[in-house]
Amino acid sequence: MIGVISCKKALCLARPWPQFRGAMTEDKPMIFPWPGQEGLALRLQASLSGEAGRFEWRRFPDGESYLRILSELKDRTAILCASLDRPDDKLAPLLWWAATARELGAKKLVLVAPYLAYLRQDARFQEGEGVTSRYFAKLLSTHFDALLTVDPHLHRYRTLDEIYTIPSRVLTAAPEIAIWVRGEIERPVFLGPDAESDQWVSRVAALSGAPYAVAEKRRLGDRQVELRLPQVEAWSGFTPVLVDDIISTGVTMLETLRQLKAAGWPAPVCVGVHAIFAGRAYEDLSAAGAAAIVTCNTVPHPSNRIDISESLSTALSEIL
Repeated sequence: MIGVISCKKALCLARPWPQFRGAMTEDKPMIFPWPGQEGLALRLQASLSGEAGRFEWRRFPDGESYLRILSELKDRTAILCASLDRPDDKLAPLLWWAATARELGAKKLVLVAPYLAYLRQDARFQEGEGVTSRYFAKLLSTHFDALLTVDPHLHRYRTLDEIYTIPSRVLTAAPEIAIWVRGEIERPVFLGPDAESDQWVSRVAALSGAPYAVAEKRRLGDRQVELRLPQVEAWSGFTPVLVDDIISTGVTMLETLRQLKAAGWPAPVCVGVHAIFAGRAYEDLSAAGAAAIVTCNTVPHPSNRIDISESLSTALSEIL
């Protein structure tokens, strides 16, 4: 993937980062956790020697958001740690937070969104459709000064620079996934559910020193897929590890589980970067016989077993 940098080593991007002069000398960065992201924000705060930011957010009875920032922000660099799963519930209060922080005198606003939403609709497939990825990018670019994310689900865009007008830095969780697999699974063979997953599966496999293969998938609808597994008989005795960037409906992994079971393979380990788990996806995968379901802590979920906070901290320290 063009424009992606490893979580362990940052590379230069085409668009230069703004110089946050004085952020680490004249003041400490103030890190605000979105509700549910307190653990990740606390790790970032400790690594950066930052200060904990506090704000209050609740809903009025009519559904409107009440927001109040309780920390002094004048001339401060404010970092908001907010993964953007279920984005429609978060977008309005997120923008109100940014607007409030700006009016209170914050000099720089950095959005750390380990999961970045609204990338699926990256073209007008039918007449009259909205290209929501561009609209979402415009909103965030208007309200924040920089963006840090992990493994965005890019299709037709090569980099986020094509739609975001603020500096954006992209990390990949592949090194952390590889470390976890090496420590937990003997003789893994990695399987990707489709051609799009090749970029993640091949990277994790290379870092793990293990073989990999990618299935052929034809999507028939939001919750229906047709899958053909590659010829993997040569890897008899290996433990299959299914890897994808997002586990959403889980239908692709469920179909892969079914085919592996029919072929006499042992129960696979399902690994995803982002734990979206729409509806009963997590329960369905568990019931289907997955040996384990493991995700990174980009989206808070009980399946989080792979920590990417060190990589986020490294990237933030370079920015600051």
